[in-house]
Amino acid sequence: MKMIVPSIIWIVCAIFQLSAQENSLPNQNDSIKMPELVLVFTKTTGYRHTSIEKGVRTLRELGRANRFVVLQTDAGEDFTNENLKNYKLVVFLSTTLDVLDDAQQRAFENYIKNGGAFLGIHAAADTEYDWPWYGKLVGGYFESHPNNPNVLEAKIDVLRKDHASTAHLNDEWSRSDEWYNYKDLNPNVTVLLNLDENSYSGGTNGTSHPIAWYHKFDGGRTYYTGGGHTEASFDEPAFRQHLLGAIEWCLKRN
Repeated sequence: MKMIVPSIIWIVCAIFQLSAQENSLPNQNDSIKMPELVLVFTKTTGYRHTSIEKGVRTLRELGRANRFVVLQTDAGEDFTNENLKNYKLVVFLSTTLDVLDDAQQRAFENYIKNGGAFLGIHAAADTEYDWPWYGKLVGGYFESHPNNPNVLEAKIDVLRKDHASTAHLNDEWSRSDEWYNYKDLNPNVTVLLNLDENSYSGGTNGTSHPIAWYHKFDGGRTYYTGGGHTEASFDEPAFRQHLLGAIEWCLKRN
């Protein structure tokens, strides 16, 4: 995918503005808000999840309904200082292993240090094991998951409801997914959701098994959720609302 140049971005924004004008005529005190741009990064050099394309479609649907524009790329070459400045949020959607070279890593670090935002979904934790800064950013690394079967129903304890990504949930949330075990967990994150390992087999983190968390890191905002292995995940209303709430927090709307 070619790098996204500012002229294309302004064209996209202009289309959204024209659409808004067609639906309503603002009075002189109203202003048309520019849609925010979100870059969804889907490069993989290890296992590639079949749910990636469904995830991209879901994020685009959420964007159309909530005034942000999703642009997707598999190209690490899009990670430059100049290009990343165009985005309010960068999403790593089930990326795997080494996806950025040294120069691209520096550009992404600069983006976060200058107030950018990051959302990691599922295998974003199975990415860049040799880049310690990234490990602290995402909040932990993938270690293992249950096998035979790898997708299981489990109970999630909702630890906090004072966040846009969890406010819609009950105290317990039961759903099916591929449940990661984690290593090198960053103790400085705020855990929102915790897996109950008694509700399924194959968990190794024990009673403290975070599955979604957020924190402010190195000048920016970062959120991670472990769900999203299956295509069906992106059809679940509660999971879609969970993602939307995470995005809105990253965009500083909440």
